[in-house]
Amino acid sequence: MKIPRSALAVALSAPLLSGWPEPSVAQQAERLGLLDIERRTIAIFERAAPSVVQIAGRRTGDNQTSENRIQGGSGFIWDAQGHVVTNDHVVRGTSVIAIRLSTGEAVRAQVIGLAPTYDIAVLRLVNPKEIPPPLPVGTSSDLKVGQLTFAIGTPYGLEQSLTSGVISALKRRLPTARGRELTNVIQTDAAINPGSSGGPLLDSSGRLIGVNTAIYSPSGASAGVGFAIPVDVVSRVVPELIRHGRVPTPGIGLIPAAESVATRLGVKGIVVWRIVPNSPAARAGLKGVNAEAGTIGDVIVSVAGKPALRITDYTEELERVGVGGKIEITYRRDDKEYSVEVPVVDTARPPPQR
Repeated sequence: MKIPRSALAVALSAPLLSGWPEPSVAQQAERLGLLDIERRTIAIFERAAPSVVQIAGRRTGDNQTSENRIQGGSGFIWDAQGHVVTNDHVVRGTSVIAIRLSTGEAVRAQVIGLAPTYDIAVLRLVNPKEIPPPLPVGTSSDLKVGQLTFAIGTPYGLEQSLTSGVISALKRRLPTARGRELTNVIQTDAAINPGSSGGPLLDSSGRLIGVNTAIYSPSGASAGVGFAIPVDVVSRVVPELIRHGRVPTPGIGLIPAAESVATRLGVKGIVVWRIVPNSPAARAGLKGVNAEAGTIGDVIVSVAGKPALRITDYTEELERVGVGGKIEITYRRDDKEYSVEVPVVDTARPPPQR
């Protein structure tokens, strides 16, 4: 058999594993006397699956005819303009991206914006015959452990795959690019295998509650511990990427030490590790660890009037305030407490030189 010249054609040339039967699967389920939960699961899949896509990208500088140099994952339709949401790590470093729709159509896609801090990327379909419907967007602020979850993606290239489970935990932390942690991450036991990254995590009403982004597994396969970026973060980041191609990273130029440092030192609060020169934190007089003197510097004890015991107490307030706002920091230095109000800036941009 002749091998297609384009590696993307190879990646996306396999036929769909199943079509869309008539009458609908939900109607068949009613006739078959399936359980209510089965009918609900079928209905969720039927509504959401057309909006879920397979993504394949050729890494920059790779040989176009080398099939094993394709990286990919999943994504989903965000709006009627053909924007597709996926993970930053799914498309970062690729030069050409193709998307396979649930209909089998393969179209080219262009990168609209990348947010490595949040592991989110936005693409746009280029001249599709028809744009699938966007997924309904829910909220993640009121999620409860034990709620049902449904994940749709393309694990190992097997498109239109559905897995289900529950929310196993909330407010997990997940490292992302540039040394920053994403907070309030959803943990689920719905199977999320390689290739499912960037796909949607849905609730029992079929609403988007997260973007599947990672698994915890020594073997690389699903071990019942998957993570999803909460939709409230996605709803804030994606419009910024569509409008500006980037998203501001709120900060004050303060680098906290790992929480293990405070634990080892017996310190209650967030140890300030380093202050970026010419940053708002530097102008506010905050001090970090002095290695030469052997002193730990300032320890943040509260943020916006609330106790700060973990780094997330600080970063969540930064996210809430956003660039252009101000954050109140109370810190301890030499057994005395001080409070200062510090402006929040976009730390992804370099500070102005003086």
